[in-house]
Amino acid sequence: MTTDLEILLWIVASGILMSAIALVGSITFFFLQTTQEKILLPLVAFSAGALLGGAFFHMIPGSLGQWTDASFVFLWVMIGFTLFFALEQFLHWHHCQRAATDCKKPLTYLILIGDGLHNFIGGLAIGGTFLVDVRLGVTAWLAAAAHEIPQELGDMGVLLYGGWSKKKAVIFNFLSALTFLAGGIVAYIASFQFDVSFLIPFAAGNFIYIGASDLVPEVNKHESFRANVIHFLAFAIGLILLFLVKLMLD
Repeated sequence: MTTDLEILLWIVASGILMSAIALVGSITFFFLQTTQEKILLPLVAFSAGALLGGAFFHMIPGSLGQWTDASFVFLWVMIGFTLFFALEQFLHWHHCQRAATDCKKPLTYLILIGDGLHNFIGGLAIGGTFLVDVRLGVTAWLAAAAHEIPQELGDMGVLLYGGWSKKKAVIFNFLSALTFLAGGIVAYIASFQFDVSFLIPFAAGNFIYIGASDLVPEVNKHESFRANVIHFLAFAIGLILLFLVKLMLD
């Protein structure tokens, strides 16, 4: 049986690693703009598949195993979905870069605020999955990490477009990512006061919204048949990978 200290170490390690992913934006120092554009959308498609696979193959089934009332599980799925819809509406922020012509300088600050809030909520949710089952926590972390890479590349593009230096953009992007660790620790502390297993379907709702509402539309409107095939394959690989992970864990 996993001890409380071991769970805390898992949460802290996952938070530090997730925050470190924000540094992936620094590879833009070495990329040509055309290269970045070529790899970004396939990564977005892959992360969409991974997020939806994580939600439907792991988190929702895991929640149904914890609660006898399925309506309670799906209520929290919808709460998680709706919260991220509201977050996007009120902050005018998107997880992946829209067309550069849509970006304005004030958006750079909204991106950092939105990213920090998103990471804090994500830390709460994934920290909650570790508290229920470490294996489920690892799976949720992998799905979220797959999403973070294209998101961070997109965020860097917007920050640079807004006039920030590469060094400043990487530093502040990393600081906003540290809120993921803070959210995980808050979930751990809260677990001593009340049951936090509702955070699993809550996180599933987050993943479904990000994957289906933000990411799929980004890769579903390309005019090139070849690009559409590549994006579909990347999406399918994300789904298949998370399904294989489930089979291995089972």
